[in-house]
Amino acid sequence: MIFFGKARSANKVQHLISLCRALLSERGEVSGGRLASEVIAAYQSLGAQAVQDFFDRLVTEFSPDPGAVQAAAKAYLEKPSEGHLAQLQAAADPPRQELFRRWNMAPGGIGVLIQMRRTLLGTLKAHPERVHLDSDLLHLFRSWFNRGFLILRRIDWGTPAVILERLIEYEAVHQIQGWRDLRRRLEADRRCYAFFHPALPDEPLIFIEAALTRGMTSDVKPLIDPQSPVADPGAADTAMFYSITNCQEGLRGVSFGNSLIKQVVEDLGREFRRLRTFATLSPIPGFRVWLVATDPQWDSLDPASASQAKRRELTALCARYLLQAKREKEPLDAVERFHLANGASLERVNWMADPSPAGVKRSFGFMTNYVYRLDDVEKNHEAYAREYRVVASRGIERLAAR
Repeated sequence: MIFFGKARSANKVQHLISLCRALLSERGEVSGGRLASEVIAAYQSLGAQAVQDFFDRLVTEFSPDPGAVQAAAKAYLEKPSEGHLAQLQAAADPPRQELFRRWNMAPGGIGVLIQMRRTLLGTLKAHPERVHLDSDLLHLFRSWFNRGFLILRRIDWGTPAVILERLIEYEAVHQIQGWRDLRRRLEADRRCYAFFHPALPDEPLIFIEAALTRGMTSDVKPLIDPQSPVADPGAADTAMFYSITNCQEGLRGVSFGNSLIKQVVEDLGREFRRLRTFATLSPIPGFRVWLVATDPQWDSLDPASASQAKRRELTALCARYLLQAKREKEPLDAVERFHLANGASLERVNWMADPSPAGVKRSFGFMTNYVYRLDDVEKNHEAYAREYRVVASRGIERLAAR
């Protein structure tokens, strides 16, 4: 029985490969949509091991022809010309990329490709030879999901339920505890925005949650408490961005956050003229791992019962982590890299701002405020892009120097 199962699996992979070759042929150009649908149906019928076999065959059978690349390169080197350059580019272009472009002719094709990459990403550590397959998909996604194709939509209680369900499912920073919690996050003093793609109208790509407050917040609990009173949004002078979630693992490496924050800041500024401060209350996901690796004694610390001396010491270490811990030239912390690259400045570190088990596990409960000062955003972005400079307040700098 095992033998026949493997044979059936191999036959299904071979059938899919044959369909892929047909899709790349002239026949595929003529009847692309119908044939692409057949390809997608055949892919979705594969079992887990057959998917792995299909990935391997995409690598071995749909890569550029080395002989053709070498010949085209030789022709270009011997006689550089636009024609020879075009021939070299065509020879170096992996057939996989054109294959995936044609998959996209089928209804739902782009969603299937996103799920394919999600599966593929989980295999790269064990199969590094598939990195070029991943690069091909990422190259296409960066083109298909550029800012010109994205649609910004405000999410409110009138948004279709299927999208609201997605928010509950995808929220990765502060888990949404059901419908009541979600409704509070969509009240008059809250805002939620998401980017969508026309090919995926019910699938948010990334969403951001904001609270309209008086002054900058250093504690996340009031922002996510379903029982908190609804404030007058017209009296707010600050927009606190307390959660941003990338929804599609298969689109990892496609940048949405930069455009999303900038456009939401502009929209909020037009809607509420009294807003003067745009800030985040952000997690520090790498702090605890970094500190325990540096000094294992900290792993046993319970921040809720720590002495004042320990609190001061830990706060200084957190500031030092944000200013000095590096991944090559960039800050080690991924959230910090994101906000600094977008032009924010590091404003302050907040003790036990997130006392939840998840917050304590990732950063001893610390969170940090990044501030987007509209007059400084471009300057800060340039400083980071050119020098990886961490633009920080004097308070943060003083803490790190202790």
